[in-house]
Order: sequence, then structure tokens, then C-alpha cells
Amino acid sequence: MMWKTIYIVGIILLLAACKQSGDPGEVQVANFPLSVSNEAPALENGELTYGLVADEPFEGTLNRVFYSGQPDAEIMQFFDESLLATDEDGVISNDGAASYHLSEDNKTITLKIKDGVTWHDGEPVKASDLLYTYELLGHPDYTGSRYTFVVSSIVGMSDYHEGKTDKIAGIKVFDDRTISITFEQATPSILSGIWTAPTPRHYVGDVTTDEMTMDELVSSEKIRTAPIGFGPFKVSKIVPGESVLLERNEHYWRGRPALQRIVVKVVSTASILKALEKGEVDIASIPVDQYDNARKVDEIEILADIDTSYSYIGFKLGKWDAKKKENVLNPNALLANKTIRQAMWHAMDNESIGKMLYKGLRFPATTLIVPVFKTYHDAGNEGRPYDPEKARALLDRAGYTDRDGDGFREDPEGKPFVLTFASMASGESADLIAQYYIQNWADVGLNVQLLDGRLHEFHSFYERVQKDDPAIDLFQAAWGTGSDPDPEGLWGRSAVFNYTRYTSDKNDELLKKGTSEKAFDTDYRVAVYNEWQRLMVDEVPAAPTVYRYALIGVNRRVVNYSIDGNSPNRYVWRWGVSQ
Repeated sequence: MMWKTIYIVGIILLLAACKQSGDPGEVQVANFPLSVSNEAPALENGELTYGLVADEPFEGTLNRVFYSGQPDAEIMQFFDESLLATDEDGVISNDGAASYHLSEDNKTITLKIKDGVTWHDGEPVKASDLLYTYELLGHPDYTGSRYTFVVSSIVGMSDYHEGKTDKIAGIKVFDDRTISITFEQATPSILSGIWTAPTPRHYVGDVTTDEMTMDELVSSEKIRTAPIGFGPFKVSKIVPGESVLLERNEHYWRGRPALQRIVVKVVSTASILKALEKGEVDIASIPVDQYDNARKVDEIEILADIDTSYSYIGFKLGKWDAKKKENVLNPNALLANKTIRQAMWHAMDNESIGKMLYKGLRFPATTLIVPVFKTYHDAGNEGRPYDPEKARALLDRAGYTDRDGDGFREDPEGKPFVLTFASMASGESADLIAQYYIQNWADVGLNVQLLDGRLHEFHSFYERVQKDDPAIDLFQAAWGTGSDPDPEGLWGRSAVFNYTRYTSDKNDELLKKGTSEKAFDTDYRVAVYNEWQRLMVDEVPAAPTVYRYALIGVNRRVVNYSIDGNSPNRYVWRWGVSQ
């Protein structure tokens, strides 16, 4: 086919050469440590620099109700937190700033805030601050993406969300430190998906009165440039989009943090390794395409573990109905026929991508529940493995054939069938990966072209995907799943994050079963989620591409740092430096 440029051929030759050579860059991630080896005492007034690895400025929406991007979440970990802690499985515990009790019918959870928990301005964290979070999430003017199942299923929340009442019947504040939340049904998602991050009403302002609008709150300096929390560090100064200076919170409820100061600064993917090597940054994620060079840097240790994220190819099947607040299928979408989507997944050589371009640090994804959820990930489901012959057979069966001999298939009516693919610029391998997938699809006769002929930066990419740009037929993205195995927040009918806009009655049924009272029975919930994973492998609203290991580079002067979910050193307040 004439369109195969020298560049594309170069990618194929590169991957083929790696396969033949055995690829010395492949690694056994199980051998990586989860904690740093430096056990020296922490300096009394040490300063640590944390690298926010990104190729564009961070957005700076520093509130858990309103933020959307991972960079903002990374910043918030230093100064904000939820009232309830979670264990390594993402299940709530009594080790946080509050304790909880679940009623015998599993419908009402009561939280009690512990003594000494105060906002950075000295005001006590109150039960009414948690109520305010729910008033924001459920507010009729809320346009964020976190009005999900656990929130919407609170007694009285739907009436509040629709503006029929100004009170949420299922939430009761008993005193400054005690609050109860009652749900319409008993669900295990209460234990892994409940919101317990309070919002300081006294500080940010109140949208439930005439004091300010929701838009004014989101754009205010108290969200953007001067946020407060009750975490181990206080925000001292923000250079919008570039850096954040945080100072020790001397009155942190867990105890005095080891570090006096943390500097968070944006560092590009291209320069992060050099910044780590020079000691300009103490902790930062390492792009996997830089792993070979990173392991040669004596000044850092590399930690790694399986991540809660996965990459995927999403197929645009509809649009978001803002009035109904739900996803709506478009029967005329170019990829409405699931057989084409099945074929496109079979055509994708994810194993080569993971081994050759990601140094073995990513591996083929099979289902939309990640392996981190060991109980609920169906390890026996192989997804749709790389099989170009099967892809061709599926396309033939669907009536997509090459009628004019140009190497590309036409649709069943004989019309040109051209798909537009949106992908994001992120690291040195991003273009290689996008072009390799395009070549994979071309190999089975599908003409797929990059949106505008190029990759798009983070913000513009997601803006176009979120707004269901009609120019996009499919896109490459990634998700962090959070601690709750319930997939409704990403793939439900009312999930804003469901960017494919896929819906079906069966999907609704299984997602509802997975959070029902019966789902407290683990065996029942496993069976439901296994069926859901099979459904998604059949329907293919999205083709998961690779699961991933997260690489963290840590300067050897850092002490008390761990990514082990069982270690007390996973908490920011324990981090320190030894020199």
C-alpha cells in the first residue's frame, strides 16, 4: 500500500529486530523493590523535591470534588486526604482521621472524626464539611465527573440532584464530629468507594446559599492557588501550572511530618531522568521508554509495582446527553457493528508493544478489570489475543472487503471506510505506538488515520474526547481505576467518564448486580464481574491494550519511602531525606 512511509516501515523493522535479539531491555519486574534501602535517620528540617512528570502545565483544580487530571491528584496527596484510610485492597479502615461503623443492614455508615483533626487555618474539621462535599457532588449545577453510583444511591440524593429539595435526606449530622450516611441499598461499594474527603465550607465559600455560584467556586483562588486541607503539608505558594511549595503542618493529626518542606515541580518527560541524576528532583515517575538509561544512574533507586491503571482503545459509539445526564448510543456510528471492534482488537499486537517499546514493563491486557484486583480480575479470560487472520475473517463476515484493490476495505455498500484515530502526545514512544497500531489495522485492510495528522497534547485531547468530537471514531487513552473494583464509574450508563458512550441493558443489569446487597457474598460478586468481563470482551466498547508496571525513581538520600500498600511508609508524612 502506497501510504506505508519509510517511518512506518522503520517501526516494523525496529520491533522485528528487537524480537530477534531478545531485547536486552526486557525486565523481571518482580525483582524490583517496593521500598527504598536507605535506613538512615531523617534530617530534622529536610527538603524534598517531587517531580510532576508532564509535558504541559498542571491544570491546578486542587479540590477532590472538581479535579480531573492525574497531575492535580498528585499535588493534592501532600496537603489533602480523606477522613477514612484504606488498606492495601482499597477497603476502608479505622486507621484514618475518622472511624466508622456500618449498620447491621449494611445500609448506614456512621463516621466519627477523631480528636485534633484541624484544617490548615486552625479550624476543626467538622462533620458538616463532609456533608458539604456531598452537597457539591449532588448539586444540580455540578458538572464534574464524580456523581457516580455510590453518591447517587444515597437516600434522597436523586431528589436533591434534580433540584426538588435543598436537603439530602440520607445524610444526618449529629454533632461537629459525627455524621451518618444512609444508602438506598446495601452494597459492598460502600466499603471501597465511599467518599470521605471533606470540603472546608467556611474557607472556600458556600454554593448552597447565594454566596457564590458553582463556577465561581471552581475558579476561585481558594481552589486554584491557595487551597487548604488537613494533610501533613500546607500549601505555601503556587506558581500556576509550574510548581507548588508546601511547608510542614506542625499540627498534623498523625504527628509531626519528617520533612520541613516539599517542592513539587513540573518536569518534562524528556528531561526527568537528567533531573533525577543531577539531584534536582528526589522522587518522580520514570517513563518506561527511559528505563534502560535510568537503571544506569547510580544516584537513584528504581521501585516498581503493578499499577491500577490500564491503557485502552476506545470506540466512539454515541454521545453524552447533558440534559438526561447519561450516555446515549448512536446507531449510525461508524463502529456501531461490534464485529469490526472485535476484529480491530484481534489486529493489535499488544505483546510487541509491551516488550519492545515498554521494555517489558507493560503486558497485554485482557479485560477491563485490572489484575491488581486479584479477586475480581478474571485471569482465565484471555480477551482477544493478537490474531490477524481471525481479524480478517471477522471483517469478511461483516461484509467489509477490498473491492477496488487498493489494499483497504470498503463498507458493505462499497463506500470508502476510513476511521479517524485520536491519540495523545506523552513521552518518546507515543507516536511510535500510535503509528504501530495504525499499521496493525492496515495489515488487516482497515484505513485508520490520525486525527489532524498528529498527536494532541493532554488537555486538548481530552477536551475533544469528552465533548464527543464527531471527527473522532476511536481514541487511545488510559484509566486509573481507584480503589473500588466496581466498574460502573467508568463504564456505566450515567458515567461521564464512559467516553465510548456505550450502553446496554445487560451492562446495566450486571453493574447493578455487582453492587447489590447480594454482592457482599464475594463468590457471587466474582461470578457477576466475570460475566461482565465476558460481556465487554464480546461487545468491545473498548479494547484494553496493556496493563502496566509503575516505575518510580528515588534519589538515594531519600528515607522512609515506599510504594508497598502494607508499609506505614506509604504515607507522605513519614518521608524524609538523610542529607
